[in-house]
Amino acid sequence: MTGRRDGVTISQVAKAAGVARSSVSRAFTRPDMLSQQTVERILAVAEELGYVPNHTARALSTGRHGNVALIVPDVANPFFPPLIRSAQMEADRFDFCVFLGNSDEKAKQEDKLVGRFSGQVEGLILASSRLSDERIHAHAALRPLVLINRDVAGISRILIDSGSGVSEAVAHLAELGHRSLVYVAGPSSSWSNAQRRMAVRKSATALGLEVQTIAAAVPSFQAGRNAVPAIRASGVTAVVAFDDLMAQGILAGMSEAGVRVPEEFSVVGCDDVLGAATYPPLTTVSNRSVEAGKAAFSLLMDVLDSSAIRDVRYVLETHVVVRGTTGPAPR
Repeated sequence: MTGRRDGVTISQVAKAAGVARSSVSRAFTRPDMLSQQTVERILAVAEELGYVPNHTARALSTGRHGNVALIVPDVANPFFPPLIRSAQMEADRFDFCVFLGNSDEKAKQEDKLVGRFSGQVEGLILASSRLSDERIHAHAALRPLVLINRDVAGISRILIDSGSGVSEAVAHLAELGHRSLVYVAGPSSSWSNAQRRMAVRKSATALGLEVQTIAAAVPSFQAGRNAVPAIRASGVTAVVAFDDLMAQGILAGMSEAGVRVPEEFSVVGCDDVLGAATYPPLTTVSNRSVEAGKAAFSLLMDVLDSSAIRDVRYVLETHVVVRGTTGPAPR
């Protein structure tokens, strides 16, 4: 690796710091290979001299670009910005740049983005991927790849087990005396949706609750709002929404219909991204997106170092966060 700023070279940094050129390179690209004291000394000298690594030269000489791609289905969904930020912060520690892609909930667009990024990055992180298992395996055969919230055997993945928190939420509703509820579902291709739907049905059956499902293709505020007439027509006393955005839409729709929450109806969301900001404050399932973003990038670094596809499966548990949108079932 070579770099210049006002004539400063990697050799000059190495000489001033009293280390080899390779150590300077590792301080910027693989600090874990050096002692913390050595890294701090090299970085301090580099900053004093005004040295900046030349990533283009490094890519030409090593074939490593120092870039990874992170693709999400909806960058505007409040669940993803904390995940993106934590992945970016972890990338900074390794002197990597993150290219961000938004698939707009479309598998075809996600496939296109992966193809576009592949020639410029060393690895890929796909969050809540909408691709088929076959396409994921095909991409993983060409580039190191880590999944978030998609359980595909043979591929390294980080899974936020919202099912555990959803089961707690259903039990919470049962304790409040609710005997029937609706699950307002998310995208049919979503792994998280499948986990949440299964957890609702399994827990409801075990507790003797009646459960119905209302489909919503896109998880959005408007989708939740649009589901309110069907929810009211079902005759249930509580709803579990796929995510907080939909739950917020349901709260708005209930308010417009003159239904008081939680006195006349109870609402539960998922992901805890808007819970404290709604009125009333939303009962929801906890969010582990920050840990997922950080863990996914660290796992991708492990895959890059091993130069092989690794079948690693990390699971992050969740729990219900009780706030002001759930109350005793109306008589």
